[in-house]
Amino acid sequence: MKPQVYQISHMSRKLELREGAILISDAHYSPQKPQLFSLLEDIYTQKIQTPQLIFMGDIFDALFGSIDYTYEKNQKMIDIIEKIAQKIEVIYLEGNHDFNLKRVFKVPFVIPIAKQPFMMHFKDKRVCLAHGDFDGKAGYKIYTALIRNPFVLFILKYIDIITAHAILRNVQSHLDKKDDCKELGWFEDFIKNRFKKRFECDYFIEGHFHQNKTLILDDFIYINLGAFACNQRYFIVKSTQDNKLTVEEKLYKEM
Repeated sequence: MKPQVYQISHMSRKLELREGAILISDAHYSPQKPQLFSLLEDIYTQKIQTPQLIFMGDIFDALFGSIDYTYEKNQKMIDIIEKIAQKIEVIYLEGNHDFNLKRVFKVPFVIPIAKQPFMMHFKDKRVCLAHGDFDGKAGYKIYTALIRNPFVLFILKYIDIITAHAILRNVQSHLDKKDDCKELGWFEDFIKNRFKKRFECDYFIEGHFHQNKTLILDDFIYINLGAFACNQRYFIVKSTQDNKLTVEEKLYKEM
């Protein structure tokens, strides 16, 4: 079967990917994993300086627009992201653990899955950004459409209340056991087959798979970001002497 060719979204706002931008992907933040909050505090107080902060999805283990309980447990993280967005540009690509976020955030620029991949420009280069789950198989696409549906979320909200948050607690228990550093042996072949003749860009950056790998494909350079949840990795956008884009890995340590 011929792969689907996606129309890359520019939305209504042209955005530039800035030199020194910080990219954070797959932090899977929860009160049990607080390291991301410390990093964001350092960005807010300018101990770590950046002109632009881009969240690449799955920043939270669970943050769903319309489910109040997911706001309550994550409120201090939501607050500091809002505060940072009042100082610098904050862009938030929704993931599969954090979505319907326009109901959550006022200032950050939210890019839903329907608008991913999203095109930005870095100097004269075209850069596609995505969380990474925009093109799953048919069953996964049906699941993601249902879980984002306002009516389904309305029902889930009250099921969650009636069950004293049993569903979300079980999800959290499962996620706490997940290996965020697992290497996928099939990943490179999967990516090479996945991206044939589907996008017109110079670079494609995404998270979701947690692999921390760069691949040179026929059409563009592909960068899969490592998960912050794995060793507190984040990435800084830089340019080489010949104006090529690169991302520099940093391991966060509290100052």
